[in-house]
Amino acid sequence: MSFASLGLSAPLLKAVAEQQYTTPSPIQQQAIPAVLSGRDVMAAAQTGTGKTAGFTLPILEQLSRGTPVKGNRVRALILTPTRELAAQVAESVAVYGKHLRLKSAVVFGGVKINPQMMKLRGGVDVLVATPGRLLDLYQQNAVRFDNIETFVLDEADRMLDMGFIHDIRKIIQLLPAKRQNLMFSATFSDPIRKLAKGLIHDPVEVSVTPSNSTAKTVAQYVYPVDKKQKPNLLLKLIEEQQWQQVLVFTKTKHGANRLTRFLDEAGVTAAAIHGNKSQGARTKALAGFKTGEVRALVATDIAARGLDIDQLPQVVNFELPNVAEDYVHRIGRTGRAGASGQAISLVCADESDLLGGIERLTRQTIERRLIEGFEPVHPLPENAQKPRGHSKRKPHHKSHKTDHPEHKDGQRAPAAHKPARRRRPRPKNAGQNNRGQ
Repeated sequence: MSFASLGLSAPLLKAVAEQQYTTPSPIQQQAIPAVLSGRDVMAAAQTGTGKTAGFTLPILEQLSRGTPVKGNRVRALILTPTRELAAQVAESVAVYGKHLRLKSAVVFGGVKINPQMMKLRGGVDVLVATPGRLLDLYQQNAVRFDNIETFVLDEADRMLDMGFIHDIRKIIQLLPAKRQNLMFSATFSDPIRKLAKGLIHDPVEVSVTPSNSTAKTVAQYVYPVDKKQKPNLLLKLIEEQQWQQVLVFTKTKHGANRLTRFLDEAGVTAAAIHGNKSQGARTKALAGFKTGEVRALVATDIAARGLDIDQLPQVVNFELPNVAEDYVHRIGRTGRAGASGQAISLVCADESDLLGGIERLTRQTIERRLIEGFEPVHPLPENAQKPRGHSKRKPHHKSHKTDHPEHKDGQRAPAAHKPARRRRPRPKNAGQNNRGQ
C-alpha cells in the first residue's frame, strides 16, 4: 500500500516523499482513511509507530479543502500533555503542510505568552497546545473555538496520569457541538473509555499493537548492580561500547543534575532536561543532543513521551520508574519507525519489585547480564514477575496538573493517616520507683 492510495493530495504526497517515507505504517493505513471519512476515531498504538502522521496528514488534507481561517479562530485543535510533545507535533504539521497554504501555531507554558497571543491574532488553521496555556489564552480572549472542525486528544492516557482531566473537560465544554473528535492513546484503560463516552461519538476503533507491549525492534537487558555503583557502570558502558548518543532516565530532577555533573567531570558531555529547566535550556539541550554536541541526555519522565530522535541507538534506565507503564514509554524513544534499538536498565536489589511490575505488565522476563567488577552484593531474582511473600504494595498514583510530569524531587506521598492510639491512664506515682527494673 502507498500513501497515494490513502486519498491524500499531491502537495501532501510531495511532503511525505521529501521525508523519504514510501509505505504507510499499520496505524496510518487504518487511521488516515477513517479520519478522511469524517468519522470520530479512537486509535491505540505504542509510541514510535507513526501515529502523529496518522492524524496530521488527514487533518491537513481536510483543512486544505475548506474555507480560510478568520482572526483569533482555530480550525483544528490538537491537545498534548507536554511541551516537548507539543513541539514535536507542531513540527510534523509544519513539515507535512509545507506545500499547503495553511497556518499553524504551537502554544505551551514556560515561555512568554505575548508572542503566542500575537501569533493567534490572525487566526491559525492548526493549533497544537498544552491544556493550561490554552485555557490562559482563552481567558485573555486571544483564541476562540467557534470554528473548530477537528479536535484531537493526543496521548490521552498521559493526560489523565498528569491530572489534566479537569482542564480537558473545561476545554471540551467550550468547543462547538458539531466537530470531529480523534483520540490517540498508547492504551485504552477504563478511565480513558469513560472520558471517551462524553467525547467520541460512534467511533472507528483502531488498534495495531497489544496493550502495553514493547517494540520487537528494541533489545532489552537488565544489568544487576548495587545502587552506589550505578554511575560508574554507566560510565563504563558509555566508554567501552563507544556510545555517542544515549538517553538516560532518572526518577528525580536532582538525580538528573547529579548524574549530569558526574558524567561531565568524567569527560562525557552531558545535559539534563527536566521540569526545573527553562524552556530555552530544554530546547538547547535537546538540540545539542540531536546534533551530537551532547553525548548523554539525562532526563526525567518529562521526556518519556515527546522526544522524537531519529535513529536513537540506546536508552538507559538509570533508575526504574515507579509506574510500570512509563517503562514502555521510556524505551519507546529507541527502535522507532522500524529501526533497531537497545534498552538497558541498571537495577539494584531495592528495585526488584519495580522490575517485577514491569515484567508482569509486558509479559516477559528481561535478560539479566552481569558485568565483571560490578556484581551486586544483593543479587536480583532471576524472575521478578513472581511477587515475593504475600505483601502487597499500594500502586503509585500520579496526580499532576502541570506541563512537568515528574514528581517533586524524591518526595514521597504523605503516609495514610492512622487513628490515634488511645493511651491508658497513667497511675499516680508511676515511674518513681521503676528505674533500674
